[in-house]
Amino acid sequence: MVTSQEQPAPTVPADSSLSNRYGTAKQPLSRRKKLAAAGLALAVGVGFLAWVSTSNSIGSISSKDIGYSTTDATSADVDFEVVRDPGTPVKCAVKVLDSKYAVVGWKVVDIPLGAATDTADGGRTVTQRVTVRTESLSVSGVVDSCWNPEA
Repeated sequence: MVTSQEQPAPTVPADSSLSNRYGTAKQPLSRRKKLAAAGLALAVGVGFLAWVSTSNSIGSISSKDIGYSTTDATSADVDFEVVRDPGTPVKCAVKVLDSKYAVVGWKVVDIPLGAATDTADGGRTVTQRVTVRTESLSVSGVVDSCWNPEA
C-alpha cells in the first residue's frame, strides 16, 4: 500500500490574499476633502431652503373669511378678504352650507385688476361682500378657494 503524506497548502499571508481578491483598502478622506464636502452640502441646503421659502410667497393668493349673514332661505351674504399681488386678477369660489354641512349655494366671484388700489398696502388686500343664492336655509358661508385665472 502506497500512502502519501498529506502536503500542507502553501500559506499566504491573509492580507495579501484578501488584497488580491478584493483590492487594497480605501484610503480615508483627507480633512480638506471632508470640509469641502460639508461646505458643498451646506450651500446646497441653504439654496434649497431659500428657493422653497421664496417660491411659495411669490405670486401667492390667499383668502380669509370675515363674516356671514343669512338674508332668508334663498340667499346669504359672505364677507371675505383676498390678499394678492397688486394688479393680479383673481377668481374665488364661495360656498354656502346648511346645518348638515351640505353645499346649498355656490358662486364664483371675479375680483378685477383695479379693485381697491388706494388701500394702505397698495392694493394687495381686497375686501369683498358677495350675495349667494341658496336652495335652503344656510348656516355658514366660506371661501372655498381663490386662483389666478390667467395662470
